[in-house]
Formats: sequence, structure tokens, C-alpha cells
Amino acid sequence: MSENCTHDCSSCGENCSSRTAERTSFLEPLNPQSTVKKVIGVVSGKGGVGKSLVTSLMAVKMNSKGKRSAILDADITGPSIPKSFGLDTDGISMTPDGLMLPATTATGISIMSANLLLDKATEPVIWRGPVIAGAVKQFWQEALWENVDYMFVDMPPGTGDVPLTVFQSLPVDGIIIVTSPQELVSMIVAKAVNMAKKMDIPILGLVENMSYLECPDCGKKISVFGESHIDEIAKEFDLPVLAKLPIDPKIAASVDAGTIEYLEEEWMDAAAEKLLEL
Repeated sequence: MSENCTHDCSSCGENCSSRTAERTSFLEPLNPQSTVKKVIGVVSGKGGVGKSLVTSLMAVKMNSKGKRSAILDADITGPSIPKSFGLDTDGISMTPDGLMLPATTATGISIMSANLLLDKATEPVIWRGPVIAGAVKQFWQEALWENVDYMFVDMPPGTGDVPLTVFQSLPVDGIIIVTSPQELVSMIVAKAVNMAKKMDIPILGLVENMSYLECPDCGKKISVFGESHIDEIAKEFDLPVLAKLPIDPKIAASVDAGTIEYLEEEWMDAAAEKLLEL
């Protein structure tokens, strides 16, 4: 315990002897009607690397394996999950006893997102940090999550209020760290790894997005953003590389059309196997 300890772990990132017990004490219970077996966070130390894409692909992949998938979109001010699945705003209804009913995609994936509560998708959510953190807790506690095998939590970038709230309030079974090929990735990954370690959260592995562009004629893989460093970074932190996602026009087309759950791909197979081992 630090000599400057305030005994308020909710605002502290230090790793002390009481961290595990304190984390357990902060966990928010689900309502009695909900069941969630595994909670997986999808994180990154910076924005724009594709956390929402990876979250969507993982939910689709596990759903295709016969597992009931759900997504809690914790990126309250920049929600993009509903667009990927073709869901409209104002898509949340209520049960008679006041629980929110998550929207359901065409293949049965349950989704809670701030954009589903708005009249228009372009309306900004202008809230301060504590209010945003409170909304994440509400999505967890006050929604009816029915028989969910894997819940994926799409995090906002960085190591601020929302990741801290998720790590302390939800029983996170592990996180997937999303990266891109640029040189600065080592520092960004280190931030995410170190936060997870401080919060005693298992790290399942790394996913590199925008890893390469495959030539449609010859099949050669072109490193558009420079040579990848993901393997050496993974070795440095003793973590597995779960997937390397290409730059592929069909991915963007599927997201834009809201048909991500119909995208046939094999990139996330190793990541899915890792989750099944849990």
C-alpha cells in the first residue's frame, strides 16, 4: 500500500496487497433475471485502431459457434456498434418491471449502446466522466441480459474513467488488446498491459488491425503502414497474437451496410479458440 494511500480504490490505479479484495468489493451485481457467463473487454491505449470492429467480429464469431453473444458498448460518447449491425436509434424497449431490453441483431446478438437511446444517431452525448461511468453500470445492471455466454465490452480508448469503471464494476474474465502496425504501438500496448496488471485483469492476447493489404492479383501481402512489430511486442510481454486483420474493402463495406454479421472470415478463429478455452 502506498504511503499516500487515500483508501479510495475507485480513484486509484496502484497495485497493492488489497487490490484483488478491493476489486471484488466494487463488483456490481447483475439483476436477478440476467445471466452472463463470461465478460471480455476489448481495449487499446489509443483511438482509431479498430476496437469496435474487433468487438463486432468476436461477437459474430462466437455466435457462429453456437454461443450466445452480447455486446455492451461502453464507448458512450463515440458509439459505433449499432451501425455495424444495421440497428436503428431508439431501439431499446422496457420490460414491465423496468429493465431495458437490449436490441437484438438478425442473428440473435444482444446489444446495448448509447446510440440506441437517441432520437438521432448524430446527436452528441455531452456528458462528464462520472455520468458516462454511471451509464456503463446501468447498461450492466439495468438491462435484461438473457443467457449470455460471452459478453464483449467495447471500451473507449485510453486508461480513464470508463475502463477503470469496467475493470472494477464488471467481473471481467479477460481483455483483448487491439493494436495497429505503427512504431508507437509498443508504448500504447505497454499502457494497456500495465493497466490490466494493476487492476489484476487477465490479458488474453493481442489483435493487430490494418496489418497488411493483400494484392488481389498475386496474393502478396503489402505492409501499408510499415512493417509489423506485433510479434516482437507479443514476445516482450509474453502474450499470444490472436489475429492479424487485413485492410480489406469488404470489411468497410460490411460495416457501412450494417451487415457485419454476414461477413465470412477466418481471421478471428484463433481468438475464438482462446475464448473457448476459458
